[in-house]
Amino acid sequence: MLDVMYQINTHYDQFTPSSRKIADYVREHCAQAQYLSISGLASECGVAEATIFRFCKQLGFGGYNEFKLALAKSSILNQPNPYAAYGELTPEDNTVEAMCRRLYEANIQALNQTLSLLDEAALIKAGDLLAGAGKILGLGYGGSMSTVREAWSRFLTVTPKFFTIEDNHMQIMAASLLEKNDVILFVSYSGSTRDAEDVLRPAKARGAKIVLITHYADSPAASMADVVLLCGGHERPLQTGSIAAKMAMLFVVDMLVNEFCRRDMDTTMRNKDLTANALAIRHL
Repeated sequence: MLDVMYQINTHYDQFTPSSRKIADYVREHCAQAQYLSISGLASECGVAEATIFRFCKQLGFGGYNEFKLALAKSSILNQPNPYAAYGELTPEDNTVEAMCRRLYEANIQALNQTLSLLDEAALIKAGDLLAGAGKILGLGYGGSMSTVREAWSRFLTVTPKFFTIEDNHMQIMAASLLEKNDVILFVSYSGSTRDAEDVLRPAKARGAKIVLITHYADSPAASMADVVLLCGGHERPLQTGSIAAKMAMLFVVDMLVNEFCRRDMDTTMRNKDLTANALAIRHL
């Protein structure tokens, strides 16, 4: 992988004034920049997203995600304790108790961050949209899809109108046939993937509403959403899925399900009884 700081220093004199803004910001805020979406970095630098993309290409990277991975690697190598930069375990966590306590603290921190980011008005609006929806389509990709499955299993106990699709081609087809009173519940920690754009744009064009659970309020997916619910937890580019971040997203799902149920407790309790009784025969 290319050394991002070496590439920046080597090409600095060839940069345009806009690219130098990016280079200066990255050199000064390397640790923070690795967490930013492309739109977030563009906002911090005062440039267009296209300028960020050209900057990455000029450095020899295939795109912004490849640049972020190199940036994360550079940030870790420059830490006094490179293991700590990964977020959870360090060489000092050499006992089971120390390991478990470290992970516990990471999860608690993610939940506390999520609670601090809670926008009550946004949660209420999301509950209104879901309660009034004809259909609720739960969507996500990669690790976020596991959170969508959990949301589906929770909503399925109280309403028949929540469904999910895992195949991305079928997701796009379903989204293109949604109507104005339908809602997509989309889960994406970054909110910055091509898959998200491919499925949300046709739904938006049809007038369907979008409720997004994400960590980044300035992500491309957030710009298309009707409601954005933020989760805490820091997922580093070099992590292939953070349990703490998933815990944070599940906390948002839990709040959303309960906000949905709060609107009609009689129907909620009746449906919970029906689904519980239907499963009773399966228990030994």
